[in-house]
Formats: sequence, structure tokens, C-alpha cells
Amino acid sequence: MVDVIKLLEYNETVRQRYFETLSRLSWKELIKNREASFHSIRNIFVHVLGAIDYWLDFLQKQNLHSKKDYDRYGTFEEVRSYMEHVEERTHQYSKSLTAQGLKKTYSVKKGGGTTLRITAEDVLIHLFEEEVHHRGELNALLWQMGIDPPSMGWKGL
Repeated sequence: MVDVIKLLEYNETVRQRYFETLSRLSWKELIKNREASFHSIRNIFVHVLGAIDYWLDFLQKQNLHSKKDYDRYGTFEEVRSYMEHVEERTHQYSKSLTAQGLKKTYSVKKGGGTTLRITAEDVLIHLFEEEVHHRGELNALLWQMGIDPPSMGWKGL
């Protein structure tokens, strides 16, 4: 069975490759409204980071995640800095996580007032899936621009 922490480490490795690919675009191309889920490539990339940050807050009962709107990320360096912040938070959380911690349960209020019981592991799997979902979206946008996405195969496959 694959360890969820290994999946998050994989996502980080691939995320860094995507950032390097995206950083070769002009800023104008990065922020262009492409009518995608969060409009621009920058916004999609920052959305993924924000989701990780949000759920780390949830799991750790903190309030550290960025609440900036996308337009406040005005340079590649600001996006990189946020990515590094999120990755450091993820590392710190992962190092402190035990097998018992993965099974810790939480309650989440969903739309319509229903409550969902989830584990920390459920949240981490969701983060993995969220990023993979948006990576596919970034792939489609890059292909539309005639750019090959970076390699992302598990274990180099």
C-alpha cells in the first residue's frame, strides 16, 4: 500500500517541475484569462497551494494560510515564495504525524448543514487528488499553448 506522505512528496516534486515550466512563460501568459476553473494558470497554481495551506490549518487548528486574492501574487518570486511556505508547512506536519495521527477524526460541515466525519488521512488523500485534478487542467492549458508539460510519472514511469 502506498503511504499518503509518499504521495504528497511525489506531488511536491512534480509541483516544482511545473513551477519551473510555468516560470518560463511570460507573466502576461501566466495571468491571461483562459476561461479555466480559476481563469489563469497562475490562479490555478496558487489555488492548489491555498487548498493545501487551508487544510493544514484545519488539521492543526491554526489560521496561518494565505488569504490573499490571486492578484496579490504579482511576480514569479511571490508565487515561488508561497509555494516554499506551503511545502515547509507540509514537511513540518508530515514529520510530526504518527500512524495514530493519520487516523484522528475530524468533523466537517458540508453545504446543506450535513456533517462529515473524516480522518487526517482522508484530508491528505483529498489534497493529493485536488492537486492531480488541477495538474490535468494545467496540462490541457499548456498543450493548448503548444508547450509540453513536465514529466510527472510516478517513480519516473
